[in-house]
Amino acid sequence: MPLQALQFKPGIDRENTNYVSEGGWYSCDKVRFRSGYPEKIGGWVRIGLQAYEGVARTLINWVTLANENLLGFGTHLKYYVELGEALYDITPLRASSIINNNPFATINGSDVVVVSDTAHGAADGDYVTFTGATGFAGFTPDQLNREFRITLIDGDSYSITLPQAANATTTGGGGAVVAAYQVNTGLATYIQGTGWGAGGWGRGGWGSGSYISIDFQLRLWNHGQFGEDLIYGPRGGGLYYWDASTGTGTRGVRLDSLVGASNVPQVHNVLVVSDVSRFVLVFGTNPLGSAVMDPMLIRWSDQENAVQWTPAATNQAGDLRLSYGSSVITARNARQEILVWTDAGLYSLQYQGLPFVFGAQLIAENLSIAGPNAVAVANNAAYWMGADKFYRYTGRVETLDCTLLRHIFEDFNTTQRWQVCAGSNEGFNEIWWFYCSQDALQNDRYVVYNYLENIWYYGNLSRTAWLDSPLRGFPIAATNGSIVYHENGVDDGELINTAPAPINAYVESADFDIGDGHQFAMIWRMIPDITFVGSTDATPAVKMTLYPRRSPGSAYTVEPPTTVVRGVTVPVEQFTEQVYVRLRGRQISLRVESDQLGVAWQVGKPRADVRPDGRR
Repeated sequence: MPLQALQFKPGIDRENTNYVSEGGWYSCDKVRFRSGYPEKIGGWVRIGLQAYEGVARTLINWVTLANENLLGFGTHLKYYVELGEALYDITPLRASSIINNNPFATINGSDVVVVSDTAHGAADGDYVTFTGATGFAGFTPDQLNREFRITLIDGDSYSITLPQAANATTTGGGGAVVAAYQVNTGLATYIQGTGWGAGGWGRGGWGSGSYISIDFQLRLWNHGQFGEDLIYGPRGGGLYYWDASTGTGTRGVRLDSLVGASNVPQVHNVLVVSDVSRFVLVFGTNPLGSAVMDPMLIRWSDQENAVQWTPAATNQAGDLRLSYGSSVITARNARQEILVWTDAGLYSLQYQGLPFVFGAQLIAENLSIAGPNAVAVANNAAYWMGADKFYRYTGRVETLDCTLLRHIFEDFNTTQRWQVCAGSNEGFNEIWWFYCSQDALQNDRYVVYNYLENIWYYGNLSRTAWLDSPLRGFPIAATNGSIVYHENGVDDGELINTAPAPINAYVESADFDIGDGHQFAMIWRMIPDITFVGSTDATPAVKMTLYPRRSPGSAYTVEPPTTVVRGVTVPVEQFTEQVYVRLRGRQISLRVESDQLGVAWQVGKPRADVRPDGRR
């Protein structure tokens, strides 16, 4: 028999059985398809040596007038900006004032200090910074005048932990201790409950990042670039303004504290700064004259004026209320419109000028969205993950034909759906979604849609936020206390002060018939077709394994993998020419994998030498 080409359809198809998917690829991890052929994805490199606190959920990248390339991101504990690979804490303050006289109480031999502050408004895990304290009980002023994490006792007291034990049981600190409280921290995962306020209503009051409901328990930060400055705030909390010209050593201040502020929203769920007309818009907010959240209300500031929110004949501030759904989930700038997702439909919000300023048009009904960060905009289209399917909007809404639908949604922790984050990787025409698998409480899986080739693939990777920014040259992702550049190198460079680790990547085909699929066939030789372009190792290698079966329901007969190695790189790449194997069956699958440092690879069209071998 002639050599049989082992060529498969691009993308991964798991909507049917392994045998029904004959002619295609069936499983993979950390592999993409380029021009129809599978290859290992690019590596990632950590940005800087500092670790941030909390779980990062959102990223924004912009350049100031001083040509500073800033990266902002919010975690469930803090908000940071990154500049020159250094992290700066710009988490806004909730309150700052002189607290009780001699507020610190110590016990001899204990490093736990109890702090008294009447009606402090802090929650367990919040952050406070002290200034003005005097030393006592063996503690120096420098040991007291710094940032601490709070352990809540009650509404008038909490404890902090110092690096050494007190040498006396006493009180102290003096009468001029100032406590600066950062906005209340949020939650890294859902807490299940019922009704508005499940899990801790009113942690600190309106505008402090404390508005929590059954759907808003996960701490998510909103942010938008206003000129060179940043408007930001926690979902369910107030709005804050960070002036980039004041430097990275300053924190944001409340937007309603700025000069000229008028009726600034006290609470919001979604924030967008319009790209074209420079309005600040909030979705899900309090109406004028009320502190009660209306989750379907949209308000916007005057044009080019982030602090003027009082509608008047002399400005363009205003509001409108959507009607389809019960709450706004998220919104995104798109071409000449702002797309607004409620929990039941999709609206197009467009600038109309005076007197109405903005008008909303319902463009799709009876659809779903997994969470506020489940949307990515690329190539003039919006893509998002729903409760049980994927969607695309290109002027009209359509359901994407997904060959991984059952595989994804049968292993999807729907209780943690708001952790889903989406992002584009336009260099490869891809949309990525990261999500929690069935038993996971943090994102550990991903699925990719290649919108140019209309194919899907998936894998295992822990990422909580993603941004494809042309200002940095690489896609940016957040993971496990690190910010990393993706598509940078070929290895895993995530860990601090640790040598890069290899990325384990593989792709495996569905079963396919060898010969006519009726008689047994013998494979005695295989001719590989692999390219190692981009590898940094001098002798990169992959393992190719053939798995024969007697019938679709039988077990594989495992054949030891064959290593395919590149020998010469210049002037022409020379590979393993042929490998000899000995296996027989009616069906077979092919697996290509690598677990070596410095390896990049792409599979071409391997061929197998097959001969008939009887029926039994």
